[in-house]
Amino acid sequence: MIINLYIYFPILIFLSGCLVFISNRKHLLITLLRLEYLILGLYLFIYIIFIKNNFEMYFIIIFLVFRVCEGALGLSILVSIIRTHGNNFFQSFNSLLC
Repeated sequence: MIINLYIYFPILIFLSGCLVFISNRKHLLITLLRLEYLILGLYLFIYIIFIKNNFEMYFIIIFLVFRVCEGALGLSILVSIIRTHGNNFFQSFNSLLC
């Protein structure tokens, strides 16, 4: 019974990340960090499921590659927004300036 409790830890990480992501924050960088936290919980959950069922780990490596690419893309967007707007506050972004 206690052996199966390790599967609840990634679910707890994912749900707490969702709760924090939904909350209202001011900075784009904090939002990007919350998204990384969500994906960390999802990665741990997938890893535990794959280990438990004796699956191949190729999907885990592909998942990590896509996460690194997405993280780099998010940081590059953050840098470009800071260069154009001067800060990363959500209040300073105007959707009509596209």
